[in-house]
Amino acid sequence: MAASCCQSVAVPDPTPALAPEHHDLGPYFDDLAVGQTLDPAPAVTIGPGEAAIYQAICGDPLATTASRPLAEAVTGQPGSLVNPALVLHVSIGQSTVATRQVFANLFYRGVVLHQPVRHGETLRTTVEIRGLLELSRRDDRPARGLALLGIHTIRVDDNATVADYERCAMLRFRDPDAVTDHHDDLGEIEAEIDLAAWVDRVPVGWDASPLAGVSVSDWNVGTQRTDGLRDTVTNAVALARLTLNQAPVHRDPALGPDGRRLVYGGHTIGLAQASLTRMFPDTATVLGWQTCDHLAPVFEKDVLSFHHTLLDERSAAGGRLRAIRVEADAQEGEDPPRPVLDWRLVTWGA
Repeated sequence: MAASCCQSVAVPDPTPALAPEHHDLGPYFDDLAVGQTLDPAPAVTIGPGEAAIYQAICGDPLATTASRPLAEAVTGQPGSLVNPALVLHVSIGQSTVATRQVFANLFYRGVVLHQPVRHGETLRTTVEIRGLLELSRRDDRPARGLALLGIHTIRVDDNATVADYERCAMLRFRDPDAVTDHHDDLGEIEAEIDLAAWVDRVPVGWDASPLAGVSVSDWNVGTQRTDGLRDTVTNAVALARLTLNQAPVHRDPALGPDGRRLVYGGHTIGLAQASLTRMFPDTATVLGWQTCDHLAPVFEKDVLSFHHTLLDERSAAGGRLRAIRVEADAQEGEDPPRPVLDWRLVTWGA
């Protein structure tokens, strides 16, 4: 997935060397306009190689994507399923055509997975600017603004919609003295999950019964449990590269706070989903994210802890819909843990 390069032979040149020119890694906040649709990133085919690398980085035990026979038994269709988290990581990575100059991604909202994706299928993503909000200036930080992005991902094979959602990114200015007069209302985040609205999102024809032997029977609504297995953030750059994430702040430590490379926020979400499927092993799939807020930065080698609250559940399509809140803390060395993630999602399983 990396861009190719050519090797050339150095020829002595008696003229003085010129400073290298850098490719413009835009757009910047002051380049954007509401309603603008950005040039898309390359389409991506997800196969067993991509799935294996993702599994090595996040270790998600989601049974329907770990086992082809189980996937076929649950879906009634041939072929291996792609982990829904990997589908969204690829979509998010493709959406970084808008966020190469990102300081941070603040939230996701209204994430809906419309179609399952199988190995060998190809995804393409388009990004529309839906709102812009210039932030107040301060002497101790660069000029910055918030961009609300509308993201739409299709399966190229049949043009079917795979995912729709919004995310909000904080971007730097190209001209630190520019005044854009962008003061859009970026809308509210509705954290409450109405499971009745998700019943029709269960994939048609799926059968949850092959997962019934590992069902969770004693988890009461409103109860929070902490995963006893903490996890360490590793291979952060590999996940950014795998998903075509173009934000330099996730690759170059010089661009991060205190010279530390900022971990792509989806990495934390991927580890959080792995924890969730350990705690709810009868999960067949993730249908979507109601909200997802990044509360603080995460850095490689941070150790993450995950806390899961069952918000609601109901029977649907021969299985169970669950509304779950996942909170994550990150700890570096002997420092106290700091909250880094508040994620509310909907799953379906046995």
